[in-house]
Amino acid sequence: MIVVTGALGFIGSNLIQQLNQLGLGKKIVAVDDFYKEEKEVNLKGQYIQEWIHRDIFIQIFKEMPSQIDFVFHLGARTDTTEKDKKIFKQLNVEYSKDIWNICVQHQIPLVYASSAATYGNGDQGYKDHHAGIKKLKPLNPYGKSKQDFDIWALSQKETPPFWVGMKFFNVYGPRETMKGRMASVIFHAVPQIKNNGSLKLFKSHKKGIAHGQQQRDFIFVQDVINVLIFFYKNSKPSKNGIYNVGTGKARSFEDLARATFKALKVKPNIEYIDMPKDLRKTYQYFTQAEVSKLRKAGYKKAFTSLEDGVKKYVEEAF
Repeated sequence: MIVVTGALGFIGSNLIQQLNQLGLGKKIVAVDDFYKEEKEVNLKGQYIQEWIHRDIFIQIFKEMPSQIDFVFHLGARTDTTEKDKKIFKQLNVEYSKDIWNICVQHQIPLVYASSAATYGNGDQGYKDHHAGIKKLKPLNPYGKSKQDFDIWALSQKETPPFWVGMKFFNVYGPRETMKGRMASVIFHAVPQIKNNGSLKLFKSHKKGIAHGQQQRDFIFVQDVINVLIFFYKNSKPSKNGIYNVGTGKARSFEDLARATFKALKVKPNIEYIDMPKDLRKTYQYFTQAEVSKLRKAGYKKAFTSLEDGVKKYVEEAF
């Protein structure tokens, strides 16, 4: 059986679709908060063998480890504006430790979600070498929780037979509806453009960076799924470690906006507005994954360009 935590979420539901396409639906154990019925649309039409609520999964996992072949731990609290550190400690750190320890005890391969939010303002660069991870300074409690678990994982003498932590950069694509405020700019942009013929982007509040020139490493969700499947199929101890999952190329929000206008066949019309004050101190103005480690691990596929990814997203989801 293949466990996917965060099964109803953005990346988890896309992974389950891919596993179904690979003929593995009868092996899937979906774990999530199933009280949130509105999210179940993300798994509509997908075959799943077992559904287990997040709150009882750890106990069930302890009782049925011999049935589990692989764990994708993608579930987490991901709201970068949430300030309650206890929530992040419980869901993103302690829960992850429980899964790790069970995988160690019963020698089950594990892939878990980390985040590019761990890099903070980028003053330490964006290299995923283990020696530099302790030096990173996340800008919010979410990033700190992911950083805390990465550091803890690297400190463990006992590990799963195969384990990988993935620092996802700015992922966009179908099935992110339920992310709300945390959904990609494209998700929020399309209805604005359709309804008003224009798009609002945040002004830059950093000297030397023009409005719209804030940059991110935007990665199409299918590329993320391809990386997850790669490690599932190539789960060798020699590949153990923490990896960046991005394209390796930063693009501006203006680039993203113009690609969205083009996909919708609308003339660009961008308005710049003040960034909410609660975001300004924790806002990342630049991210760009260093992906040489991923390439050395054997991942060879080209990443989808921003223009092609936006076009596919708009055509499929809107």
